[in-house]
Amino acid sequence: MHLAHEEELLRSDVVANRSMNRTRPLTGRDSYRTALAFDIVAHQPATWLDLCCGSGKALIDAAALLPGTAITGLDLVDQFTTATAATVDLVAAPVSAWQPEHRYDLITCVHGMHYIGDKLGTLTRAVQWLAPKGVFVANFDATAVRDRDGNPLNVTKALRAADFDYNARTRRIRKIGPDTTPFPWRYLGADKSAGPNYTGQPAVDSYYGSHG
Repeated sequence: MHLAHEEELLRSDVVANRSMNRTRPLTGRDSYRTALAFDIVAHQPATWLDLCCGSGKALIDAAALLPGTAITGLDLVDQFTTATAATVDLVAAPVSAWQPEHRYDLITCVHGMHYIGDKLGTLTRAVQWLAPKGVFVANFDATAVRDRDGNPLNVTKALRAADFDYNARTRRIRKIGPDTTPFPWRYLGADKSAGPNYTGQPAVDSYYGSHG
């Protein structure tokens, strides 16, 4: 099996999924609220970072409901909505290369983790961008995290040790605060031809080996 590394992944049509989150609304059917089981408006964050934000439509919608929130949307593909809001900053960059200028009260990722190569490394990096009591919430499919032989890694225990709350049934993951512990594996590469995952869309499987 060929395992792609970062530059090859970023050029892949699977990773640059142009349909995911292009029209997803903030609330209602097939929305941010239903995907994450989390009410962003009720949470009232002062700062919010949305990873893999797609067109940014949901963030523009949110600006009217969260006038006091500074919102940042990050996506690999620069195909953002033409609508604008003074409190929304839409940035085109890969998650693996981007660095924030400040910490966030809320970080979300709606189905974006399915297209990231180093999923565990991204979890570790993203939560370090949280404010001390900040919340990270995302969709996460643990079956897409595999060992060098292609078998699913048993990541549940390691996620718990790193203070993540993962629900394998709903495939949602949460964490409060930036403190965490390293995962006991090193990233080997990703399979961009893994095929559709539970969402029905083609996704990426991530491969890891033991340290040492």
